[in-house]
Amino acid sequence: MPSFITRDFLLTTRQARELYHGYAEKEPILDYHCHLPPDLIASNHRFEDLAEVWLGGDHYKWRAMRTNGVSERFCTGDAPAREKFQAWADTVPHTLRNPLYHWTHLELKRYFGIDGLLHGQSAERVWKQANARLAKLRVHDLLTMSKVAVVCTTDDPADSLDLHAKIRASKLKTRVYPAFRPDKALAVGTPPAFNAWLEKLAGTAQATIQTFDDLLGALKKRHDAFHAAGGRLSDHGLETALSEPCTHSQARMVFDAARSGRTPSAEEAARYGSYLMLEFGRWDAARGWTKQLHLGALRNNNSRLMRQLGPDTGFDAIGDFPQMRALARYLDALDSTDQLPRTIVYNVNPVNNYAFGTLIGCFQDGSIAGKLQFGSGWWFLDQKEGMEWQINALSNLGLLSRFVGMITDSRSFLSYPRHEYFRRVLCNLLGADMARGEIPSDLKLVGGMVKNICFGNARDYFGLEVPSEFAKK
Repeated sequence: MPSFITRDFLLTTRQARELYHGYAEKEPILDYHCHLPPDLIASNHRFEDLAEVWLGGDHYKWRAMRTNGVSERFCTGDAPAREKFQAWADTVPHTLRNPLYHWTHLELKRYFGIDGLLHGQSAERVWKQANARLAKLRVHDLLTMSKVAVVCTTDDPADSLDLHAKIRASKLKTRVYPAFRPDKALAVGTPPAFNAWLEKLAGTAQATIQTFDDLLGALKKRHDAFHAAGGRLSDHGLETALSEPCTHSQARMVFDAARSGRTPSAEEAARYGSYLMLEFGRWDAARGWTKQLHLGALRNNNSRLMRQLGPDTGFDAIGDFPQMRALARYLDALDSTDQLPRTIVYNVNPVNNYAFGTLIGCFQDGSIAGKLQFGSGWWFLDQKEGMEWQINALSNLGLLSRFVGMITDSRSFLSYPRHEYFRRVLCNLLGADMARGEIPSDLKLVGGMVKNICFGNARDYFGLEVPSEFAKK
């Protein structure tokens, strides 16, 4: 049976089709937040088979497979690759109306030319056809096929940037930059892991870390190193913004406690984290960076499987944390000293969409177009309905025209059709508005906005070097 992924997939009006095919489809991708492994880019890795490239590390698929009654052995376990793929193929028909069904068939068509439905009976044909094509493709080929101009990976300050130097020295046209993610610097609540991470950071920074000032110095040194490597973004994954009042001496006392092996209280950890987050914000502002705040996820909810499998294996959920007061205090603390950097706030709980949309408007200061951004639909919201919610909230409360667009937030090199998916959703919404007469039926006006949201706004906002063919004409 032919795939339902037609040329006009998700495009329900003539205007939507004209917007997508005329303005969105051919735009390159600036993937300013993802979790692609730099080592695989540096080595220009060739994947052994479809299971490795498609199922390895993909907790979205693992969640669906578990829900479908598939044993862990076929998700994260030691089952043969072909059997893992069969378990996924058997699951795919059960994912109808889940975005995985759309993504799966988009990826099969775009990378492997497979125009048909994946299910248990078609698994062997798909396996052979995709693997035959995959044998001729390496990581760099996948990025080039997807017209990816820029990738920003997510890197711990304790990570060496040697891999990024190797990528820069390669023939890859896609620019790949590190993004500074210092979450582990805040993790004083687990002293053994925190102290082990400090030792790793000390080695990378070539510094001794015994005092709180030593830590600040090592982190600043790594921030500078990321800048020298072309990095212009930081990133933080938090339940809520951290904005508790904290002096240097109070933060030092919490650090000293954790360094000695004592577990600080939750209140102490929050104050300590708040102090660091203000420091990080000031560093970002001084360097002209963009700060990303990913807020609201309730992580590692299954303690048994967390112990067995570790984090990022599919046991996270949307949290219902109070968000607004802490986030407002954090942004205001930086703004009050004119040290608020460009900031993107991502919300994983749609209940807060309108609240986030109004708050970013409080800190637009005219210095940069769209300085504060309401980030794209993230994690559980990077699907059609979630994208529409985010676009509608931003349209009603701010300037959609200044939006810096979609991210993959993925560990998979086959995830770039998510940008196509987003673009089709965007064009369908705007096309419907045009068809109803709610916005002008002016393709040049609306199409220009579409092009900017797809690529131009991000290119101009982040200050990242892009390949010459994608630079502003």
